[in-house]
Amino acid sequence: MTDTTETSPANSLNAAPDDGTDTAIVSQTGHAAHDVAIASQWQLIWWSFRRHRLAMVGLVVIAILYLITAFCEIVAPDDPTDQNRRAVFHPPQAIHFIDDTGDGWRIKPYVYEMDRQRDPDTFAISYVPSGEKIYLEFFGRGAEYKLWGLWDWDVHLLATENPRDQFFLFGADRLGRDMFSRVMYGTRVSMSIGLVGVAISMVLGIALGGASGYYGGRVDALIQRLIEFTLSLPTIPIWLALAAALPPSWPIYLQYFVITLIVSLVGWTELGRVVRGRFLAMKNEDFVVAARLDGASEKRIIFRHMLPSLTSHIIASLTLAIPLMILAETGLSFLGLGLQPPAISWGVLLKEAQNIRSISQAPWLFIPGGFVVVAVLAFNFL
Repeated sequence: MTDTTETSPANSLNAAPDDGTDTAIVSQTGHAAHDVAIASQWQLIWWSFRRHRLAMVGLVVIAILYLITAFCEIVAPDDPTDQNRRAVFHPPQAIHFIDDTGDGWRIKPYVYEMDRQRDPDTFAISYVPSGEKIYLEFFGRGAEYKLWGLWDWDVHLLATENPRDQFFLFGADRLGRDMFSRVMYGTRVSMSIGLVGVAISMVLGIALGGASGYYGGRVDALIQRLIEFTLSLPTIPIWLALAAALPPSWPIYLQYFVITLIVSLVGWTELGRVVRGRFLAMKNEDFVVAARLDGASEKRIIFRHMLPSLTSHIIASLTLAIPLMILAETGLSFLGLGLQPPAISWGVLLKEAQNIRSISQAPWLFIPGGFVVVAVLAFNFL
């Protein structure tokens, strides 16, 4: 007799076809099939994201920049507005961590002090190492400041052991102000203006785009004409015109808010169009019709059922919009039509490097431009 094995209909139904989907998910996440099967959606997203090295590098860089944004008073070793006539265009000083005391080696951060000299023929000022060491300490005491404008404190991430000494990691500008401290304070303004601007653009884009796609008719026609009119405006001249109309007597924070608003009013149209198109496609889907027949309010249908379907696109749009906001503020401030001194941002700092003397004698004044490049690349990788 020959044994024959028959496959029952039940067994054939339970045997899922191997279409390669599980293999693809496992290869993307790097985890076993069992872990993938029981993982939540957010776990799958994180596992896949973590395998993208450039994205992880971008995430780390952005996290560091926003830590500086939150604690720039602590990271900055000096008051960014303090002027020192004896340190005009002082060059950057490198930090050394291994100190040779003669009796042995020890780990002790220090910089070499530099003496100011004037050429007797050309009267040009130069700085030469004196051989003396300025010792530094982590979380030492230095210039007093108000943390977040609330508490008086004097602890800095890196400070000199002798309060009378001063060091310049990124050099000094034409007024002898510490560029490292100014760049750290500028990071707060330039990085936060992107978040605030994108938040305003997101609210406008989702609200107007969602209303246009959900209600249709005259509402759709009116909002689409508004979007088309906004897109037809030349962006840079409009920014320049609106920024130039700001009264110079306004306080710094009011200028900051208005510049953010100007940048946001032009940047919401793309997201508004995408949201409108998705809402037009989804408003007749079965799950939306079912929610409507079940008596759900329009607010619940929009925010509970339709908007979550756009989460992936909104996240991608926002992370790409933040660097555009940063570049817009930097460009306006660089041209002298954005934030004005004594406000400190990357654009305001780059404005100091607009003359030939800065290019030839103080190239370190271009360091804020490097921060702009790094921040924009990090956001795009993310």
